[in-house]
Amino acid sequence: MTGPLLERVRRAGLHDVVSVAPAAGGLAALAGIATRRDAPPVFVKAFADAPAEDVFAAEAEGLAALRELGDVTTPDVLLATPDLLVLSMLEPRPGDEAFWERFAHVLAHLHRSTVHHRFGWHRDNWLGRRRQINTWADDGFAFFAERRLLRWLGEPRVDAALDAGDRAALERLCDRLPELLPERPPCLTHGDLWTQNVLSTPDGRPALIDPAVSYLWAEVDLAHVWTTAPPPEARRFFAVYAELTSLDDGWPVRMPILQLRQHLAVLAQFDDDWGAAGLIRDTLAPFRPLR
Repeated sequence: MTGPLLERVRRAGLHDVVSVAPAAGGLAALAGIATRRDAPPVFVKAFADAPAEDVFAAEAEGLAALRELGDVTTPDVLLATPDLLVLSMLEPRPGDEAFWERFAHVLAHLHRSTVHHRFGWHRDNWLGRRRQINTWADDGFAFFAERRLLRWLGEPRVDAALDAGDRAALERLCDRLPELLPERPPCLTHGDLWTQNVLSTPDGRPALIDPAVSYLWAEVDLAHVWTTAPPPEARRFFAVYAELTSLDDGWPVRMPILQLRQHLAVLAQFDDDWGAAGLIRDTLAPFRPLR
């Protein structure tokens, strides 16, 4: 699948690229590592059929926002066109607890230093191949319900997987969000913080890729790490983050509700949902109508 990437790279003017090798980790897009004749390798990313012209411009802006507003290390954007994104190279994260403790400090600083007065973002951006609606809102519960949960109803794969009882349960859960979640201010969130998007610089600093940024509750990012198979060495990450951000002891109970958004997004976009439909039903079970 790297042939189309090589073609797009050369069409974009990077004529010193001699080959593109597949890069592991991504799900929605084609990704590769481009070897260059006279320069260091670069990371390249494209969609076989780009969902919109602004998809990579929005991603580049998200990387810049994390870096400039939240002091998060992100790759340099070398090129962002409607059909190609070229980034500087990062490295796989090291497999030690010290790295994850550093990442806890990075994420806590991002969330504490970017508190905002409204929920949303100044433009829509993208979560995988689906547009993320970011229209400004003052009410975080309404924003999360309408733009992060209910917006997935109507997607063909979601409608096929969820029955009428599931959909009614989701609507009931949305109505009860003020009872289920604490009222928190919005802050800048990465928005797609599964563990594969946590990488490292050559000197071991945590670095992030593939954002879908918005001002939302900090725990949305925490839920994504919590539920996407963090490695054993990440066990101290959660305790350190909770201490730095003064999280109450009940935060793990909230993770499945907050992660519903990501499970619905996975269900909407991929034939193999990696168990998302079952996890959605488990979380919605207490909210299904009594028979």
